[in-house]
Amino acid sequence: LCPACRNAPRPFSAVAFHGAYQGLLRDMILAFKFGKHPEHAGVLRDLLAGAFLRAAPGTGRPAADREAPAVPDLLVPVPLHPSRLAWRGFNQSLELARLLSRRLLRPIDARALVRIRDTRPQSTLSGPERQENIRGAFRADPSRVSGRVALLADDVMTTGATVEAASRALREAGAVRGDVVV
Repeated sequence: LCPACRNAPRPFSAVAFHGAYQGLLRDMILAFKFGKHPEHAGVLRDLLAGAFLRAAPGTGRPAADREAPAVPDLLVPVPLHPSRLAWRGFNQSLELARLLSRRLLRPIDARALVRIRDTRPQSTLSGPERQENIRGAFRADPSRVSGRVALLADDVMTTGATVEAASRALREAGAVRGDVVV
C-alpha cells in the first residue's frame, strides 16, 4: 500500500485498471464519454473487462497480489445525476460495464447506487476540491447490496474521490466488500 492509503485507508478493497489515464487511452475515453466517438465503446469495454479478468483470482488467471479484486455478486456503475444523464444521453460507466457483466455472468444493478446531489464536473476541480464536491453525493440501496460483493465500475480514476464516495455509500448500505474497476 502507498503511504497515503496506509494513513487513511480507502473504502474499497482493490482496484483493477487497464492503464494510466493519458495519451491515446485518455483521448478515446473522452471522445466516447462526450459522444464524439460512440464507436470507441467496444474497445473500451474490452479493456475494462480485460483489466478485471487479469487482476481477479478465480477468473482464469491467478492474481499475484493478495489485494486482488474479488469475483463480485453484482456490478454497480457509478451513476450520473439525472440532469447530467439527460444532458449526456447515456451513462458511460454503465455502458463500459456491460461486457464484463456478460463475461462474469453477474448482473449489473444500475439502481443499487444513486447520485442524490448534482455536483460540479470533477475534471474542473483540484484534488481537495474533488473530495469536497463529491462528499455525500451517493446513496446505496441496502436491499440491493447488503451482504453482497459489489464491483464498482467507472470510466476513469484520477484522485479517487468519486470511487471513494461511491464505495463508502456501498459499504454504509451493507456491502461486504467493494472493489473498483476502471
